[in-house]
Amino acid sequence: MATKTAVATPPPGSEAVTGEAPPNSRKKLLLSILGLVVLVSGVAGGWYFWQRSQAAAAPKEKTPARAPLIYLALEPPFVANFEEGQPARFLQIDVRVASRSVETIELIRANEPLLRNDLLLLYGAQDAGALGRREGKEKLRAESLETIRRIVKDLQGDPKSVESVLFASFVMQ
Repeated sequence: MATKTAVATPPPGSEAVTGEAPPNSRKKLLLSILGLVVLVSGVAGGWYFWQRSQAAAAPKEKTPARAPLIYLALEPPFVANFEEGQPARFLQIDVRVASRSVETIELIRANEPLLRNDLLLLYGAQDAGALGRREGKEKLRAESLETIRRIVKDLQGDPKSVESVLFASFVMQ
């Protein structure tokens, strides 16, 4: 006689003996993880845009506006003679001093005879051949700036407030 052996089937909703989860619980786990990723991404994106709007709404520190440049024309133009044997006989330069400080401009204006004296000595000691090239003119401009800054410093002014020296005209004959 053949006996039948009964195979026990697990009740619905319980795991099989093999240890594998039913397909429905895998889908739920996958959906839960996906939902969590979407939620975290949404929170991170919201935080980013909130921070950006806060930064845009915050008052920005204003850098102090720089005062405009003030130009002082040293009138009349400087005229200096070259030494004999040079290709040119004289030099005429129309000089402008640039500063953002009204005090420095007033200091230069009040002491213009001293400034003119030192600049005339500087211009008279130049080599006409070197001044014919751009590099020579730029060097003379830098030396003029140094001279003016030295004078401003000697007069108890701020030498760094003299920003530049400009040649409005430059004639050699």
